[in-house]
Amino acid sequence: MTTFDWQTSSYCEEASNCLGISAPRPEAVLLRESDAPDTVLTTTPAALGAFLRAVKAGRFDARDTDA
Repeated sequence: MTTFDWQTSSYCEEASNCLGISAPRPEAVLLRESDAPDTVLTTTPAALGAFLRAVKAGRFDARDTDA
């Protein structure tokens, strides 16, 4: 089994639900949640960057649907 160097935020507590990130190769970024470490999402640096820019821009913020 391959072992990756996982990084988590310094704000993450030992027992908290935290996001782990690893970049074993330049073309791959791996993501996992601490409470489900066997489930790993693989993406590219470009796709992850685009997602993070969209989050920061508020594109996923809840919108009031009551008209």
